[in-house]
Amino acid sequence: MRVRPAAQRALRQGHPWLFEQAVIQQPDTPGNPGDLAVIFDDQRRFLAIGLYDPTSLIRVRILQRGAPATINQTWFAAQLAAAAARRAALPGQGTTGYRLLHGENDGLPGLVIDRYDAVLVLKIYTLAWIPHLTTVLAALAEVIPAQAVVLRLSRDLQRQPVWLHGLADGMTLAGDLPDAAVRFHENGLCFEADVLRGQKTGFFFDQRENRARVATLAADRRTLNVFAYTGGFSLYAASGGAPEVLSLDLSAPALAAAVRNFELNRHLPAVAAATHTVLAADAFDALAALRERGQRFDLVIVDPPALAKQESEVNGALRAYRRLTHLALGVLEPAGTLVMASCSSRVSAADFYATVEPAAVEAGRPLQPFAHSGHAVDHPIGFAEGAYLKCLFATVR
Repeated sequence: MRVRPAAQRALRQGHPWLFEQAVIQQPDTPGNPGDLAVIFDDQRRFLAIGLYDPTSLIRVRILQRGAPATINQTWFAAQLAAAAARRAALPGQGTTGYRLLHGENDGLPGLVIDRYDAVLVLKIYTLAWIPHLTTVLAALAEVIPAQAVVLRLSRDLQRQPVWLHGLADGMTLAGDLPDAAVRFHENGLCFEADVLRGQKTGFFFDQRENRARVATLAADRRTLNVFAYTGGFSLYAASGGAPEVLSLDLSAPALAAAVRNFELNRHLPAVAAATHTVLAADAFDALAALRERGQRFDLVIVDPPALAKQESEVNGALRAYRRLTHLALGVLEPAGTLVMASCSSRVSAADFYATVEPAAVEAGRPLQPFAHSGHAVDHPIGFAEGAYLKCLFATVR
Protein backbone atom coordinates (compact mmCIF):
# COMPACT_ATOMS: atom_id res chain seq x y z
CA MET A 1 0.00 0.00 0.00
CA ARG A 2 1.00 3.64 -0.54
CA VAL A 3 -0.31 6.44 1.61
CA ARG A 4 -0.53 10.21 1.75
CA PRO A 5 2.44 12.27 3.03
CA ALA A 6 0.65 13.24 6.25
CA ALA A 7 0.04 9.56 7.02
CA GLN A 8 3.69 8.77 6.31
CA ARG A 9 4.75 11.38 8.86
CA ALA A 10 2.27 10.07 11.42
CA LEU A 11 3.46 6.49 10.99
CA ARG A 12 7.11 7.52 11.33
CA GLN A 13 6.19 9.31 14.56
CA GLY A 14 4.71 6.12 15.96
CA HIS A 15 0.98 6.47 15.33
CA PRO A 16 -0.62 2.99 15.34
CA TRP A 17 -3.47 3.62 12.89
CA LEU A 18 -3.76 4.14 9.15
CA PHE A 19 -7.15 5.50 8.18
CA GLU A 20 -9.06 4.66 4.99
CA GLN A 21 -8.81 8.17 3.55
CA ALA A 22 -5.01 8.13 3.86
CA VAL A 23 -4.62 5.27 1.38
CA ILE A 24 -3.79 6.35 -2.20
CA GLN A 25 -2.80 3.00 -3.73
CA GLN A 26 -3.37 -0.66 -2.94
CA PRO A 27 -3.79 -3.90 -4.94
CA ASP A 28 -6.92 -4.22 -7.04
CA THR A 29 -7.73 -7.55 -5.43
CA PRO A 30 -9.79 -6.84 -2.29
CA GLY A 31 -8.09 -7.91 0.89
CA ASN A 32 -9.64 -9.76 3.81
CA PRO A 33 -9.59 -8.87 7.51
CA GLY A 34 -6.28 -9.97 8.96
CA ASP A 35 -4.24 -9.76 5.76
CA LEU A 36 -0.82 -8.25 6.32
CA ALA A 37 -0.56 -4.81 4.72
CA VAL A 38 2.91 -3.56 3.79
CA ILE A 39 3.11 0.21 3.55
CA PHE A 40 5.69 2.08 1.45
CA ASP A 41 6.67 5.75 1.37
CA ASP A 42 6.95 8.01 -1.68
CA GLN A 43 10.35 6.52 -2.54
CA ARG A 44 8.92 3.00 -2.36
CA ARG A 45 10.89 2.31 0.79
CA PHE A 46 9.43 0.11 3.52
CA LEU A 47 7.53 2.19 6.05
CA ALA A 48 5.44 -0.21 8.13
CA ILE A 49 3.49 -3.44 8.24
CA GLY A 50 0.17 -4.00 9.93
CA LEU A 51 -3.15 -5.83 10.06
CA TYR A 52 -5.61 -4.92 7.30
CA ASP A 53 -9.34 -4.52 7.98
CA PRO A 54 -11.50 -3.48 5.00
CA THR A 55 -14.57 -3.27 7.27
CA SER A 56 -13.11 -0.50 9.45
CA LEU A 57 -12.31 3.17 8.90
CA ILE A 58 -9.01 2.27 10.59
CA ARG A 59 -7.83 0.39 7.52
CA VAL A 60 -4.50 -0.83 8.94
CA ARG A 61 -3.36 -1.27 12.53
CA ILE A 62 0.41 -1.02 12.64
CA LEU A 63 2.50 -3.84 14.09
CA GLN A 64 6.02 -3.00 12.90
CA ARG A 65 7.61 0.15 11.52
CA GLY A 66 11.03 1.28 10.30
CA ALA A 67 12.49 -2.13 9.46
CA PRO A 68 10.77 -5.20 7.99
CA ALA A 69 9.97 -8.14 10.25
CA THR A 70 8.40 -11.55 9.90
CA ILE A 71 5.06 -11.48 11.72
CA ASN A 72 4.79 -14.93 13.26
CA GLN A 73 4.53 -16.71 16.62
CA THR A 74 8.06 -15.69 17.58
CA TRP A 75 7.31 -12.04 16.83
CA PHE A 76 4.05 -12.11 18.83
CA ALA A 77 5.75 -13.86 21.75
CA ALA A 78 8.40 -11.12 21.87
CA GLN A 79 5.73 -8.40 22.07
CA LEU A 80 3.82 -10.25 24.77
CA ALA A 81 6.98 -10.91 26.78
CA ALA A 82 7.87 -7.21 26.66
CA ALA A 83 4.38 -6.31 27.88
CA ALA A 84 4.58 -8.88 30.70
CA ALA A 85 7.97 -7.52 31.77
CA ARG A 86 6.45 -4.03 32.21
CA ARG A 87 3.98 -5.50 34.72
CA ALA A 88 6.37 -7.90 36.44
CA ALA A 89 6.26 -6.05 39.77
CA LEU A 90 2.48 -6.23 40.21
CA PRO A 91 2.11 -9.79 41.58
CA GLY A 92 4.62 -8.93 44.31
CA GLN A 93 2.30 -6.08 45.33
CA GLY A 94 -0.59 -8.43 46.06
CA THR A 95 -2.09 -7.92 42.59
CA THR A 96 -2.99 -10.91 40.41
CA GLY A 97 -5.56 -9.04 38.30
CA TYR A 98 -4.29 -6.46 35.84
CA ARG A 99 -4.07 -5.52 32.18
CA LEU A 100 -1.40 -7.69 30.61
CA LEU A 101 -1.58 -6.12 27.14
CA HIS A 102 -2.92 -2.62 26.48
CA GLY A 103 -3.57 -2.76 22.75
CA GLU A 104 -2.01 0.03 20.69
CA ASN A 105 0.02 1.21 23.66
CA ASP A 106 1.81 -2.14 23.89
CA GLY A 107 2.30 -2.53 20.15
CA LEU A 108 -0.64 -4.80 19.30
CA PRO A 109 -3.45 -2.46 18.16
CA GLY A 110 -7.01 -3.60 18.64
CA LEU A 111 -6.09 -6.39 21.08
CA VAL A 112 -6.43 -6.24 24.87
CA ILE A 113 -5.48 -9.02 27.27
CA ASP A 114 -6.53 -8.85 30.91
CA ARG A 115 -5.19 -11.24 33.50
CA TYR A 116 -7.47 -12.58 36.24
CA ASP A 117 -5.00 -14.69 38.20
CA ALA A 118 -4.88 -17.96 36.23
CA VAL A 119 -7.46 -16.85 33.64
CA LEU A 120 -6.64 -14.63 30.66
CA VAL A 121 -9.29 -12.70 28.76
CA LEU A 122 -8.61 -11.56 25.20
CA LYS A 123 -10.78 -8.76 23.89
CA ILE A 124 -10.51 -7.80 20.25
CA TYR A 125 -11.74 -4.62 18.60
CA THR A 126 -11.00 -5.45 14.95
CA LEU A 127 -11.79 -8.42 12.74
CA ALA A 128 -8.15 -8.33 11.65
CA TRP A 129 -7.18 -10.37 14.71
CA ILE A 130 -9.50 -13.30 13.94
CA PRO A 131 -7.11 -15.13 11.51
CA HIS A 132 -4.21 -14.66 13.94
CA LEU A 133 -5.86 -15.93 17.15
CA THR A 134 -4.30 -19.40 16.93
CA THR A 135 -0.83 -17.91 16.58
CA VAL A 136 -1.42 -15.41 19.38
CA LEU A 137 -2.68 -18.18 21.67
CA ALA A 138 0.44 -20.23 21.02
CA ALA A 139 2.65 -17.21 21.72
CA LEU A 140 0.69 -16.43 24.88
CA ALA A 141 1.17 -19.99 26.14
CA GLU A 142 4.92 -19.45 25.82
CA VAL A 143 4.87 -16.27 27.88
CA ILE A 144 2.12 -16.78 30.50
CA PRO A 145 0.54 -20.24 30.70
CA ALA A 146 -3.07 -19.99 31.85
CA GLN A 147 -5.79 -22.22 33.24
CA ALA A 148 -8.18 -20.78 30.65
CA VAL A 149 -8.24 -18.19 27.88
CA VAL A 150 -11.57 -16.47 27.21
CA LEU A 151 -12.52 -14.48 24.11
CA ARG A 152 -14.48 -11.23 24.33
CA LEU A 153 -15.61 -9.37 21.22
CA SER A 154 -16.45 -5.69 20.89
CA ARG A 155 -20.08 -4.90 20.12
CA ASP A 156 -19.14 -3.87 16.60
CA LEU A 157 -17.53 -7.25 15.92
CA GLN A 158 -20.50 -9.13 17.32
CA ARG A 159 -22.62 -7.48 14.62
CA GLN A 160 -20.45 -9.01 11.86
CA PRO A 161 -20.83 -12.80 12.31
CA VAL A 162 -19.92 -13.56 8.69
CA TRP A 163 -16.26 -12.80 9.51
CA LEU A 164 -16.17 -14.53 12.90
CA HIS A 165 -16.00 -18.11 11.59
CA GLY A 166 -18.08 -19.46 14.47
CA LEU A 167 -16.33 -17.51 17.20
CA ALA A 168 -18.61 -15.92 19.80
CA ASP A 169 -18.32 -13.48 22.66
CA GLY A 170 -17.57 -15.28 25.93
CA MET A 171 -16.34 -18.54 24.44
CA THR A 172 -13.35 -20.32 25.95
CA LEU A 173 -10.49 -20.51 23.48
CA ALA A 174 -8.16 -22.67 25.56
CA GLY A 175 -8.16 -24.56 28.85
CA ASP A 176 -11.06 -25.01 31.23
CA LEU A 177 -13.18 -22.30 32.85
CA PRO A 178 -15.33 -23.97 35.52
CA ASP A 179 -17.13 -20.77 36.54
CA ALA A 180 -17.77 -17.38 34.92
CA ALA A 181 -17.01 -15.68 38.24
CA VAL A 182 -13.21 -15.61 38.50
CA ARG A 183 -11.43 -14.49 41.65
CA PHE A 184 -8.27 -12.40 41.77
CA HIS A 185 -6.45 -10.03 44.10
CA GLU A 186 -5.74 -6.33 43.79
CA ASN A 187 -3.44 -4.72 46.36
CA GLY A 188 -4.30 -7.60 48.67
CA LEU A 189 -8.08 -7.27 48.36
CA CYS A 190 -10.06 -10.13 46.83
CA PHE A 191 -12.49 -9.53 43.97
CA GLU A 192 -14.55 -11.62 41.62
CA ALA A 193 -15.34 -10.76 38.01
CA ASP A 194 -17.75 -12.21 35.47
CA VAL A 195 -15.32 -12.61 32.58
CA LEU A 196 -18.00 -13.97 30.24
CA ARG A 197 -20.68 -11.27 30.53
CA GLY A 198 -19.20 -8.39 32.55
CA GLN A 199 -18.47 -4.97 31.06
CA LYS A 200 -15.23 -4.79 29.07
CA THR A 201 -13.54 -8.01 30.25
CA GLY A 202 -15.33 -8.11 33.63
CA PHE A 203 -13.50 -5.48 35.71
CA PHE A 204 -11.94 -2.03 35.36
CA PHE A 205 -8.27 -2.44 36.21
CA ASP A 206 -7.35 1.09 35.14
CA GLN A 207 -8.55 2.64 38.41
CA ARG A 208 -6.38 0.46 40.66
CA GLU A 209 -4.05 3.23 41.81
CA ASN A 210 -6.91 5.70 42.29
CA ARG A 211 -8.75 3.11 44.37
CA ALA A 212 -5.65 2.69 46.52
CA ARG A 213 -5.50 6.46 47.05
CA VAL A 214 -9.15 6.46 48.13
CA ALA A 215 -8.30 3.88 50.80
CA THR A 216 -5.82 6.34 52.33
CA LEU A 217 -8.51 9.04 52.49
CA ALA A 218 -11.46 7.04 53.80
CA ALA A 219 -10.81 6.63 57.53
CA ASP A 220 -13.87 7.67 59.56
CA ARG A 221 -15.55 9.08 56.43
CA ARG A 222 -19.03 8.15 55.31
CA THR A 223 -18.53 7.34 51.65
CA LEU A 224 -20.72 7.48 48.54
CA ASN A 225 -19.52 5.68 45.41
CA VAL A 226 -21.45 6.84 42.33
CA PHE A 227 -21.40 4.60 39.22
CA ALA A 228 -20.07 1.96 41.59
CA TYR A 229 -20.30 -1.00 39.18
CA THR A 230 -19.02 -3.99 41.23
CA GLY A 231 -17.87 -1.85 44.14
CA GLY A 232 -14.15 -1.40 43.57
CA PHE A 233 -13.90 2.06 45.11
CA SER A 234 -16.43 1.04 47.77
CA LEU A 235 -14.39 -1.90 49.00
CA TYR A 236 -11.20 0.15 49.08
CA ALA A 237 -12.96 2.84 51.10
CA ALA A 238 -14.14 0.25 53.60
CA SER A 239 -10.67 -1.28 53.83
CA GLY A 240 -9.35 2.20 54.59
CA GLY A 241 -11.68 2.66 57.54
CA ALA A 242 -14.89 4.15 56.12
CA PRO A 243 -17.63 3.27 58.63
CA GLU A 244 -20.47 3.53 56.10
CA VAL A 245 -20.34 3.01 52.33
CA LEU A 246 -23.18 3.46 49.84
CA SER A 247 -22.69 1.98 46.36
CA LEU A 248 -24.91 3.61 43.73
CA ASP A 249 -25.31 2.13 40.24
CA LEU A 250 -28.06 1.59 37.69
CA SER A 251 -27.23 -2.14 37.39
CA ALA A 252 -28.67 -4.40 40.07
CA PRO A 253 -26.49 -7.36 38.95
CA ALA A 254 -23.36 -5.21 39.26
CA LEU A 255 -24.38 -4.17 42.77
CA ALA A 256 -25.02 -7.81 43.67
CA ALA A 257 -21.41 -8.47 42.66
CA ALA A 258 -20.35 -5.53 44.85
CA VAL A 259 -22.05 -7.19 47.81
CA ARG A 260 -20.22 -10.45 47.06
CA ASN A 261 -16.90 -8.59 46.85
CA PHE A 262 -17.49 -7.23 50.33
CA GLU A 263 -18.27 -10.74 51.61
CA LEU A 264 -15.01 -12.01 50.11
CA ASN A 265 -13.15 -9.54 52.33
CA ARG A 266 -15.12 -9.65 55.58
CA HIS A 267 -12.15 -11.37 57.21
CA LEU A 268 -10.44 -7.97 57.17
CA PRO A 269 -11.31 -6.06 60.37
CA ALA A 270 -11.94 -2.72 58.65
CA VAL A 271 -14.23 -4.29 56.04
CA ALA A 272 -16.03 -6.32 58.70
CA ALA A 273 -16.69 -3.13 60.66
CA ALA A 274 -18.08 -1.20 57.69
CA THR A 275 -21.77 -0.97 56.83
CA HIS A 276 -22.21 -1.42 53.09
CA THR A 277 -25.52 -0.63 51.39
CA VAL A 278 -26.42 -0.53 47.71
CA LEU A 279 -28.83 1.60 45.71
CA ALA A 280 -29.88 0.60 42.18
CA ALA A 281 -30.92 3.84 40.50
CA ASP A 282 -30.01 6.42 37.87
CA ALA A 283 -27.07 8.39 39.25
CA PHE A 284 -28.44 11.81 38.35
CA ASP A 285 -31.88 11.14 39.84
CA ALA A 286 -30.49 9.41 42.92
CA LEU A 287 -28.02 12.18 43.75
CA ALA A 288 -30.84 14.74 43.60
CA ALA A 289 -33.04 12.53 45.80
CA LEU A 290 -30.26 12.00 48.36
CA ARG A 291 -29.80 15.74 48.61
CA GLU A 292 -33.54 16.29 49.09
CA ARG A 293 -33.55 13.74 51.90
CA GLY A 294 -30.67 15.54 53.58
CA GLN A 295 -28.20 12.68 53.27
CA ARG A 296 -24.60 13.84 53.37
CA PHE A 297 -21.24 12.11 52.95
CA ASP A 298 -17.67 12.96 53.86
CA LEU A 299 -16.20 11.33 50.73
CA VAL A 300 -17.94 11.24 47.35
CA ILE A 301 -16.51 9.33 44.37
CA VAL A 302 -17.93 9.91 40.89
CA ASP A 303 -16.54 7.57 38.22
CA PRO A 304 -18.95 7.53 35.25
CA PRO A 305 -18.60 5.37 32.14
CA ALA A 306 -17.30 6.93 28.93
CA LEU A 307 -19.65 9.81 28.14
CA ALA A 308 -18.11 10.78 24.79
CA LYS A 309 -17.26 7.95 22.43
CA GLN A 310 -17.44 10.28 19.41
CA GLU A 311 -16.29 13.84 18.85
CA SER A 312 -19.91 14.93 18.44
CA GLU A 313 -20.62 13.82 22.02
CA VAL A 314 -17.90 15.89 23.72
CA ASN A 315 -20.04 18.93 24.52
CA GLY A 316 -22.77 16.73 25.97
CA ALA A 317 -20.19 14.93 28.09
CA LEU A 318 -18.84 18.20 29.46
CA ARG A 319 -22.38 19.27 30.37
CA ALA A 320 -22.85 15.95 32.16
CA TYR A 321 -19.60 16.39 34.12
CA ARG A 322 -20.73 19.89 35.12
CA ARG A 323 -24.10 18.57 36.31
CA LEU A 324 -22.51 15.67 38.16
CA THR A 325 -20.19 18.09 39.94
CA HIS A 326 -23.17 20.14 41.16
CA LEU A 327 -25.05 17.03 42.25
CA ALA A 328 -22.06 15.48 44.03
CA LEU A 329 -21.32 18.68 45.92
CA GLY A 330 -24.96 18.77 46.96
CA VAL A 331 -24.44 15.65 49.10
CA LEU A 332 -20.88 16.39 50.27
CA GLU A 333 -20.24 17.59 53.80
CA PRO A 334 -18.19 20.75 54.44
CA ALA A 335 -14.47 19.92 54.41
CA GLY A 336 -15.34 16.75 52.53
CA THR A 337 -13.36 15.12 49.73
CA LEU A 338 -14.55 14.86 46.13
CA VAL A 339 -13.07 12.33 43.69
CA MET A 340 -14.11 12.90 40.06
CA ALA A 341 -12.91 10.72 37.19
CA SER A 342 -13.33 10.60 33.42
CA CYS A 343 -12.51 7.71 31.10
CA SER A 344 -13.67 9.48 27.93
CA SER A 345 -10.69 9.67 25.57
CA ARG A 346 -12.43 12.34 23.51
CA VAL A 347 -12.45 14.65 26.53
CA SER A 348 -8.99 16.00 27.27
CA ALA A 349 -7.70 16.27 30.81
CA ALA A 350 -7.50 20.04 30.40
CA ASP A 351 -11.16 20.28 29.33
CA PHE A 352 -12.26 17.93 32.09
CA TYR A 353 -10.59 19.91 34.85
CA ALA A 354 -11.67 23.18 33.24
CA THR A 355 -15.26 21.94 33.50
CA VAL A 356 -15.30 20.42 36.97
CA GLU A 357 -13.45 23.15 38.85
CA PRO A 358 -15.54 26.10 37.55
CA ALA A 359 -18.71 24.05 38.14
CA ALA A 360 -17.74 23.82 41.80
CA VAL A 361 -17.31 27.58 41.93
CA GLU A 362 -20.77 27.98 40.39
CA ALA A 363 -22.13 25.74 43.13
CA GLY A 364 -20.53 27.96 45.77
CA ARG A 365 -18.18 25.13 46.82
CA PRO A 366 -14.78 25.84 45.25
CA LEU A 367 -12.39 22.92 45.10
CA GLN A 368 -8.94 22.70 46.61
CA PRO A 369 -7.34 20.03 44.40
CA PHE A 370 -4.55 18.04 45.99
CA ALA A 371 -3.98 15.40 43.28
CA HIS A 372 -4.50 14.85 39.56
CA SER A 373 -3.79 11.33 38.35
CA GLY A 374 -3.69 9.45 35.09
CA HIS A 375 -2.72 5.98 33.92
CA ALA A 376 -1.33 3.11 35.97
CA VAL A 377 1.70 1.08 34.87
CA ASP A 378 -0.44 -1.61 33.21
CA HIS A 379 -2.21 1.04 31.09
CA PRO A 380 0.75 2.77 29.39
CA ILE A 381 0.26 5.61 26.92
CA GLY A 382 1.88 4.97 23.55
CA PHE A 383 0.25 7.75 21.50
CA ALA A 384 -1.82 10.87 22.13
CA GLU A 385 -5.23 9.23 21.69
CA GLY A 386 -4.17 6.52 24.14
CA ALA A 387 -4.45 8.95 27.08
CA TYR A 388 -8.02 8.66 28.30
CA LEU A 389 -8.06 8.39 32.11
CA LYS A 390 -7.96 11.41 34.40
CA CYS A 391 -8.94 11.71 38.03
CA LEU A 392 -9.27 14.73 40.33
CA PHE A 393 -8.94 14.59 44.12
CA ALA A 394 -10.04 17.72 45.97
CA THR A 395 -11.02 19.01 49.36
CA VAL A 396 -14.22 21.06 49.28
CA ARG A 397 -15.10 23.92 51.59
